[in-house]
Amino acid sequence: MALAVRLSRWVLAIAIAALWILLLARPAIAQVGSINYNNTDLTGRDFAGETLVGTSFVAADLRDADFSGADLSNATLTKGVLLRTHLRGATLSGALADRAILEGADLTDAIAIGTIFTRSTFENAIVTGADFSDALIDAYEIKRLCQTADGTNPTTGVDTRDSLGCP
Repeated sequence: MALAVRLSRWVLAIAIAALWILLLARPAIAQVGSINYNNTDLTGRDFAGETLVGTSFVAADLRDADFSGADLSNATLTKGVLLRTHLRGATLSGALADRAILEGADLTDAIAIGTIFTRSTFENAIVTGADFSDALIDAYEIKRLCQTADGTNPTTGVDTRDSLGCP
């Protein structure tokens, strides 16, 4: 009887393995850009030049972090604290950065095409050469940004004031 049980287990294991091969099943592998930094303290962290497409930074403390030249396309920065964060030359296209605090952030030459910045604050942010084409930004913040906005984005060729709709 014990031999019959062992034999049936072996047959079952071989049948499952054969089915696995027939269905071309592959083990699950983590997706690139699926890192979750939600609710983490990343103060002063160096992300310069990194590819962070689709990464989630919801309610993360990113003050003084360096994202210079990083690709944050389609990233989620909702409720992020980006005080004095370096976003020089970063790509934020398609990102969700609603309710983010970008006070004193350096967005020089950043590309933020189609980025959602609703209810976000940009007090003392540097936006020289940034491209905000099709971005959603509160009217009050656009007015504030237009006071210091200048330059042309070196990658897209779009004037910062034009991308913000400044008068």
